[in-house]
Amino acid sequence: MDENDRRSRFAEEARSERPDLALLCLLIGAEGDPSLDEKGMDAAQIELDRLAGSIPYGLRGPHAWAAALADLLGGREGFHGTPGDYQHLESSLLHQVLRRRRGLPILLSVVWTEVARRAGGHVYGVALPGHFVVGFGAPEEQVLADPFAAGRILSGTDAELLVTGTTGTALTPSMLKPADPLAVVSRILNNVRAWAALRPEHSAVALWALDLLLLLPSHPARLRFERAQLLVQRGDFLTGAAEMDAYAEVVDAVEPTAAETIRGHARAARARLN
Repeated sequence: MDENDRRSRFAEEARSERPDLALLCLLIGAEGDPSLDEKGMDAAQIELDRLAGSIPYGLRGPHAWAAALADLLGGREGFHGTPGDYQHLESSLLHQVLRRRRGLPILLSVVWTEVARRAGGHVYGVALPGHFVVGFGAPEEQVLADPFAAGRILSGTDAELLVTGTTGTALTPSMLKPADPLAVVSRILNNVRAWAALRPEHSAVALWALDLLLLLPSHPARLRFERAQLLVQRGDFLTGAAEMDAYAEVVDAVEPTAAETIRGHARAARARLN
């Protein structure tokens, strides 16, 4: 599967009625690891199926599901995270997380939710600011667990401390709602961008992450300008300048001053060819 096929498949899946989160994450993985082919993606899906088959039958209630997943995934299978995992791109690639049993909180949460979904559990991602966790059950009986900490159950105080410790803001009920699959994908791709931003030698990684973000049905328009800036930084002055001009046309109707500033950036990019 070449790049065009991967991206067409990503765009098609992202626009489907019920996007397959695992498939979208594996297509992200294929961008980050060109050795991941169709066979490797199938193997990752089979591993998720295998893990789901190890969950006990007849679980009832959110506490039972949280305990069972912590025992299986955090215990017997050894899924967890460490601070050092933030330094590695593979911590954001689902197939590598399945292989290493290590990853960022959001990728470990994807493993938990995808395994539970296959086993019929009501488990979902919870996008707390600064730290992704999983939730079990309806709001009135919700149980939170932290896959990064091998499935540690979080009390209300624990969740508040996670949020205030990373963002300085208070925990609100809206933060505890189930995360939409495309919001999860967007957050993963933004994590990849943040990783690459600290490593200028990996600007190609930042570029493919931006390209995939732009394929999502909903995305900030400014990403187009950021992509153009990245192209210029990578030495593709003409393409970057052309994309800046195209973005300026979009902006011009609502912010003509900003549009002229963007056109100035485009002229400066072209001047670097002289």
